[in-house]
Amino acid sequence: MKRLVILSLIAILPVLSACNTIKGVGRDIESVGEALDKSTR
Repeated sequence: MKRLVILSLIAILPVLSACNTIKGVGRDIESVGEALDKSTR
């Protein structure tokens, strides 16, 4: 279990470092939503 948590944190680190601010997180989430929307059309 401890190993899974550590691996999950390591996997999330690049995502967190890519979005420096809350505004950046919002933009990232919005772009993912738009990509999903386009792929379903």
